[in-house]
Amino acid sequence: MADQSIVSALILGLIEGLTEFIPVSSTAHVVLAQHFLGFKSPGNAFAVLIQLGAILAILSVYFSKLLGIALSLPSSPQSRRFVLSILLAFLPAAIIGALAHDFIKTVLFETPMLICIVLIVGGVILYVVDRLPLTPRYTDVMQYPPSLALKIGLCQCLAMIPGTSRSGATIAGALLMGTDKRSAAEFSFFLAMPTMVGAFALDLYKNRDALSSDDLLVIGVGFIAAFAAGLFVVRSLLDFVSRRGFTLFAVWRIIVGTLGLIALLIWG
Repeated sequence: MADQSIVSALILGLIEGLTEFIPVSSTAHVVLAQHFLGFKSPGNAFAVLIQLGAILAILSVYFSKLLGIALSLPSSPQSRRFVLSILLAFLPAAIIGALAHDFIKTVLFETPMLICIVLIVGGVILYVVDRLPLTPRYTDVMQYPPSLALKIGLCQCLAMIPGTSRSGATIAGALLMGTDKRSAAEFSFFLAMPTMVGAFALDLYKNRDALSSDDLLVIGVGFIAAFAAGLFVVRSLLDFVSRRGFTLFAVWRIIVGTLGLIALLIWG
Protein backbone atom coordinates (compact mmCIF):
# COMPACT_ATOMS: atom_id res chain seq x y z
CA MET A 1 0.00 0.00 0.00
CA ALA A 2 2.91 2.36 0.60
CA ASP A 3 3.16 3.35 -3.05
CA GLN A 4 -0.52 4.12 -3.34
CA SER A 5 -1.60 7.68 -3.99
CA ILE A 6 -2.52 9.83 -1.01
CA VAL A 7 -5.26 11.30 -3.19
CA SER A 8 -6.74 7.83 -3.72
CA ALA A 9 -6.65 7.22 0.04
CA LEU A 10 -8.43 10.53 0.64
CA ILE A 11 -11.10 9.70 -1.93
CA LEU A 12 -11.67 6.23 -0.52
CA GLY A 13 -11.85 7.55 3.05
CA LEU A 14 -14.45 10.13 2.07
CA ILE A 15 -16.47 7.47 0.23
CA GLU A 16 -16.37 5.19 3.28
CA GLY A 17 -17.53 7.91 5.67
CA LEU A 18 -20.21 9.31 3.37
CA THR A 19 -21.76 5.94 2.51
CA GLU A 20 -21.37 3.83 5.66
CA PHE A 21 -24.55 4.98 7.38
CA ILE A 22 -26.83 5.61 4.40
CA PRO A 23 -28.61 2.81 2.50
CA VAL A 24 -26.35 2.81 -0.57
CA SER A 25 -23.72 0.20 0.49
CA SER A 26 -20.37 1.59 1.54
CA THR A 27 -18.79 -1.74 0.63
CA ALA A 28 -19.98 -1.49 -2.96
CA HIS A 29 -18.76 2.08 -3.33
CA VAL A 30 -15.35 1.41 -1.76
CA VAL A 31 -14.78 -1.84 -3.70
CA LEU A 32 -15.79 -0.28 -7.03
CA ALA A 33 -13.72 2.84 -6.32
CA GLN A 34 -10.69 0.71 -5.48
CA HIS A 35 -11.21 -1.26 -8.69
CA PHE A 36 -11.36 1.77 -10.97
CA LEU A 37 -8.64 3.69 -9.09
CA GLY A 38 -6.37 0.66 -9.30
CA PHE A 39 -5.89 0.80 -5.54
CA LYS A 40 -4.43 -2.47 -4.26
CA SER A 41 -4.42 -3.36 -0.58
CA PRO A 42 -3.03 -6.73 0.60
CA GLY A 43 -5.83 -8.53 2.40
CA ASN A 44 -7.97 -5.41 1.90
CA ALA A 45 -6.27 -4.07 5.04
CA PHE A 46 -6.76 -0.42 4.06
CA ALA A 47 -10.55 -0.78 3.79
CA VAL A 48 -10.58 -2.59 7.13
CA LEU A 49 -8.72 0.11 9.02
CA ILE A 50 -10.50 3.16 7.63
CA GLN A 51 -13.77 1.65 8.89
CA LEU A 52 -12.55 2.56 12.36
CA GLY A 53 -12.88 6.23 11.39
CA ALA A 54 -16.57 5.74 10.61
CA ILE A 55 -17.04 3.76 13.83
CA LEU A 56 -15.52 6.53 15.94
CA ALA A 57 -17.69 9.09 14.15
CA ILE A 58 -20.96 7.46 15.20
CA LEU A 59 -19.68 6.70 18.71
CA SER A 60 -18.71 10.36 19.20
CA VAL A 61 -22.14 11.62 18.11
CA TYR A 62 -24.02 9.17 20.32
CA PHE A 63 -21.60 9.11 23.26
CA SER A 64 -23.80 11.07 25.67
CA LYS A 65 -26.89 9.01 24.82
CA LEU A 66 -24.96 5.75 25.17
CA LEU A 67 -23.55 6.91 28.51
CA GLY A 68 -27.04 7.80 29.74
CA ILE A 69 -28.36 4.37 28.76
CA ALA A 70 -25.44 2.64 30.46
CA LEU A 71 -25.87 4.61 33.69
CA SER A 72 -29.62 3.95 33.79
CA LEU A 73 -29.37 0.17 33.25
CA PRO A 74 -29.68 -0.76 36.96
CA SER A 75 -32.86 1.27 37.42
CA SER A 76 -34.53 1.46 33.98
CA PRO A 77 -36.40 -1.51 32.48
CA GLN A 78 -36.65 0.48 29.24
CA SER A 79 -32.86 0.80 28.98
CA ARG A 80 -32.37 -2.90 29.70
CA ARG A 81 -34.93 -3.83 27.06
CA PHE A 82 -33.24 -1.53 24.54
CA VAL A 83 -29.82 -3.09 25.16
CA LEU A 84 -31.35 -6.56 24.86
CA SER A 85 -32.98 -5.54 21.57
CA ILE A 86 -29.69 -4.33 20.11
CA LEU A 87 -27.90 -7.51 21.18
CA LEU A 88 -30.64 -9.69 19.67
CA ALA A 89 -30.51 -7.72 16.42
CA PHE A 90 -26.72 -8.04 16.31
CA LEU A 91 -26.59 -11.80 16.97
CA PRO A 92 -27.66 -13.22 13.55
CA ALA A 93 -25.10 -11.20 11.59
CA ALA A 94 -22.39 -12.00 14.13
CA ILE A 95 -22.93 -15.73 13.72
CA ILE A 96 -23.22 -15.75 9.94
CA GLY A 97 -20.37 -13.25 9.53
CA ALA A 98 -18.00 -15.37 11.60
CA LEU A 99 -18.91 -18.59 9.80
CA ALA A 100 -18.88 -17.20 6.24
CA HIS A 101 -16.18 -14.53 6.58
CA ASP A 102 -13.62 -16.08 4.23
CA PHE A 103 -16.18 -16.81 1.50
CA ILE A 104 -17.61 -13.29 1.69
CA LYS A 105 -14.20 -11.61 1.54
CA THR A 106 -12.51 -13.82 -1.06
CA VAL A 107 -15.42 -14.55 -3.41
CA LEU A 108 -18.26 -12.05 -3.11
CA PHE A 109 -16.02 -9.00 -2.52
CA GLU A 110 -14.00 -9.88 -5.61
CA THR A 111 -16.97 -9.79 -7.98
CA PRO A 112 -17.64 -6.17 -9.07
CA MET A 113 -20.30 -7.27 -11.58
CA LEU A 114 -22.35 -8.90 -8.81
CA ILE A 115 -21.96 -5.80 -6.64
CA CYS A 116 -23.34 -3.56 -9.42
CA ILE A 117 -26.33 -5.82 -9.99
CA VAL A 118 -27.12 -5.97 -6.26
CA LEU A 119 -26.86 -2.16 -6.08
CA ILE A 120 -29.51 -1.82 -8.78
CA VAL A 121 -31.86 -4.47 -7.38
CA GLY A 122 -31.53 -3.06 -3.87
CA GLY A 123 -32.21 0.44 -5.17
CA VAL A 124 -35.45 -0.68 -6.82
CA ILE A 125 -36.57 -2.45 -3.63
CA LEU A 126 -35.73 0.57 -1.44
CA TYR A 127 -37.61 2.88 -3.82
CA VAL A 128 -40.72 0.69 -3.74
CA VAL A 129 -40.64 0.33 0.07
CA ASP A 130 -40.15 4.07 0.53
CA ARG A 131 -43.21 4.82 -1.62
CA LEU A 132 -45.54 2.32 0.05
CA PRO A 133 -48.40 3.88 2.09
CA LEU A 134 -47.28 2.28 5.36
CA THR A 135 -48.74 3.23 8.75
CA PRO A 136 -46.01 3.30 11.44
CA ARG A 137 -46.65 1.57 14.75
CA TYR A 138 -43.22 2.23 16.25
CA THR A 139 -41.67 5.71 16.32
CA ASP A 140 -39.16 5.48 19.20
CA VAL A 141 -36.16 3.13 19.10
CA MET A 142 -36.31 2.84 22.89
CA GLN A 143 -39.78 1.30 22.53
CA TYR A 144 -38.94 -1.32 19.88
CA PRO A 145 -39.90 -4.77 21.25
CA PRO A 146 -37.09 -7.38 21.26
CA SER A 147 -38.99 -9.54 18.77
CA LEU A 148 -39.03 -6.67 16.25
CA ALA A 149 -35.33 -6.03 16.84
CA LEU A 150 -34.50 -9.68 16.15
CA LYS A 151 -36.41 -9.57 12.85
CA ILE A 152 -34.55 -6.42 11.83
CA GLY A 153 -31.31 -8.19 12.73
CA LEU A 154 -32.24 -11.06 10.41
CA CYS A 155 -32.76 -8.52 7.63
CA GLN A 156 -29.28 -7.19 8.32
CA CYS A 157 -27.84 -10.57 7.33
CA LEU A 158 -28.73 -9.79 3.71
CA ALA A 159 -25.91 -7.25 3.83
CA MET A 160 -23.41 -10.13 3.75
CA ILE A 161 -23.90 -9.85 -0.01
CA PRO A 162 -21.75 -6.85 -1.05
CA GLY A 163 -23.89 -4.11 -2.56
CA THR A 164 -26.94 -4.86 -0.41
CA SER A 165 -26.11 -2.26 2.27
CA ARG A 166 -26.32 -3.02 5.98
CA SER A 167 -28.32 0.11 6.69
CA GLY A 168 -30.47 -0.42 3.59
CA ALA A 169 -31.45 -3.94 4.62
CA THR A 170 -32.22 -2.95 8.21
CA ILE A 171 -34.12 0.21 7.26
CA ALA A 172 -36.24 -1.46 4.56
CA GLY A 173 -37.01 -4.36 6.88
CA ALA A 174 -37.91 -2.03 9.74
CA LEU A 175 -40.24 0.04 7.56
CA LEU A 176 -42.06 -3.08 6.34
CA MET A 177 -42.48 -4.17 9.97
CA GLY A 178 -44.15 -0.96 11.10
CA THR A 179 -41.52 1.62 12.05
CA ASP A 180 -41.37 5.21 10.88
CA LYS A 181 -38.48 6.43 8.72
CA ARG A 182 -36.62 8.42 11.36
CA SER A 183 -36.59 5.71 14.02
CA ALA A 184 -35.69 3.07 11.41
CA ALA A 185 -32.60 5.08 10.48
CA GLU A 186 -31.73 5.68 14.14
CA PHE A 187 -32.07 2.00 15.03
CA SER A 188 -29.76 1.27 12.10
CA PHE A 189 -27.23 3.66 13.70
CA PHE A 190 -27.37 1.87 17.06
CA LEU A 191 -27.17 -1.55 15.42
CA ALA A 192 -24.18 -0.37 13.37
CA MET A 193 -22.11 0.10 16.53
CA PRO A 194 -21.72 -3.54 17.66
CA THR A 195 -21.94 -4.81 14.08
CA MET A 196 -19.14 -2.59 12.78
CA VAL A 197 -16.96 -3.10 15.86
CA GLY A 198 -17.36 -6.87 15.54
CA ALA A 199 -16.66 -6.86 11.80
CA PHE A 200 -13.68 -4.56 12.29
CA ALA A 201 -12.19 -6.76 15.01
CA LEU A 202 -12.62 -9.91 12.91
CA ASP A 203 -11.22 -8.29 9.76
CA LEU A 204 -8.28 -6.84 11.68
CA TYR A 205 -7.45 -10.26 13.13
CA LYS A 206 -7.73 -11.97 9.75
CA ASN A 207 -5.57 -9.31 8.05
CA ARG A 208 -3.00 -8.80 10.79
CA ASP A 209 -0.18 -10.22 8.64
CA ALA A 210 -0.97 -7.83 5.77
CA LEU A 211 -0.44 -4.68 7.84
CA SER A 212 2.77 -2.70 7.61
CA SER A 213 4.11 0.40 9.34
CA ASP A 214 5.08 1.68 5.88
CA ASP A 215 1.39 2.20 5.15
CA LEU A 216 0.64 4.46 8.13
CA LEU A 217 0.43 7.70 6.12
CA VAL A 218 -1.99 6.31 3.54
CA ILE A 219 -4.11 4.65 6.24
CA GLY A 220 -4.05 7.82 8.36
CA VAL A 221 -5.35 9.96 5.50
CA GLY A 222 -8.18 7.49 4.79
CA PHE A 223 -9.02 7.18 8.50
CA ILE A 224 -9.32 10.95 9.05
CA ALA A 225 -11.37 11.39 5.89
CA ALA A 226 -13.75 8.59 6.91
CA PHE A 227 -14.16 10.07 10.40
CA ALA A 228 -14.94 13.59 9.12
CA ALA A 229 -17.36 12.41 6.44
CA GLY A 230 -19.07 9.96 8.80
CA LEU A 231 -19.51 12.68 11.40
CA PHE A 232 -21.28 14.88 8.86
CA VAL A 233 -23.62 12.10 7.73
CA VAL A 234 -24.60 10.90 11.21
CA ARG A 235 -25.38 14.45 12.35
CA SER A 236 -27.56 15.27 9.35
CA LEU A 237 -29.18 12.03 8.16
CA LEU A 238 -32.08 11.71 10.62
CA ASP A 239 -33.48 15.15 9.85
CA PHE A 240 -33.04 14.53 6.12
CA VAL A 241 -34.93 11.21 6.04
CA SER A 242 -37.67 12.64 8.25
CA ARG A 243 -38.35 15.23 5.57
CA ARG A 244 -37.39 13.46 2.34
CA GLY A 245 -37.42 9.71 2.94
CA PHE A 246 -35.07 7.33 1.14
CA THR A 247 -35.97 7.88 -2.52
CA LEU A 248 -32.80 9.87 -3.24
CA PHE A 249 -30.63 7.02 -1.97
CA ALA A 250 -32.60 4.47 -3.99
CA VAL A 251 -32.10 6.46 -7.19
CA TRP A 252 -28.40 6.94 -6.38
CA ARG A 253 -27.94 3.17 -6.00
CA ILE A 254 -29.54 2.53 -9.38
CA ILE A 255 -27.38 5.18 -11.07
CA VAL A 256 -24.11 3.99 -9.52
CA GLY A 257 -24.90 0.33 -10.23
CA THR A 258 -25.81 1.08 -13.84
CA LEU A 259 -22.72 3.22 -14.45
CA GLY A 260 -20.57 0.56 -12.78
CA LEU A 261 -21.97 -2.15 -15.06
CA ILE A 262 -21.36 -0.02 -18.15
CA ALA A 263 -17.80 0.77 -17.06
CA LEU A 264 -17.07 -2.89 -16.31
CA LEU A 265 -18.41 -3.98 -19.68
CA ILE A 266 -16.33 -1.35 -21.49
CA TRP A 267 -13.08 -1.38 -19.52
CA GLY A 268 -13.28 -4.60 -17.52
